Amino acid sequence: MALTDVVQHCAAGDADALRQLYDLQSARLYGIALRITRQPELAAGAVHDAFVSIWQFASTFDPARSSAEAWLTSIIRYRALDAARRNYMDSAEDEKISVDPDPPAPPRTSADTVPLQRCFRELEPENRRILSLAFLDGLTEDQLARLLKLPLGTIKSGLRSGLADLRRCLEP
Repeated sequence: MALTDVVQHCAAGDADALRQLYDLQSARLYGIALRITRQPELAAGAVHDAFVSIWQFASTFDPARSSAEAWLTSIIRYRALDAARRNYMDSAEDEKISVDPDPPAPPRTSADTVPLQRCFRELEPENRRILSLAFLDGLTEDQLARLLKLPLGTIKSGLRSGLADLRRCLEP
């Protein structure tokens, strides 16, 4: 089965196709991630994150726009860059000496998040997806535009209107 067919089977929810895709591409994707992160554990995490994204967003793959190999490469590239950035930020944070005498705020409880979850569910599906990918997965506007195959202006508009809708919904 061609790689394009395997990705399309993943889009249809075929878990066996995902396993096949992993068997076919994981070593290549790991190599790319390792070149970017230069750390085996970060590369392995990036590959894991990439396959989660592949499973979730296989339906966005368009063989008319790129080959399956190029699509997979772009996903691993972004995930590896994200892992490297997170690692850099974590290490930079570890090196800082805290001079703030105030203790950190306590973690939010699940009761604190209920209104946000309710408002998030009320968003338009496209805006909800854009906000989720931007703020939960950490994708940039450019990455969102490429992944969702939408114009950059649509992404920016979706972010702005989604945040405005959340703000209105959460206001007392």
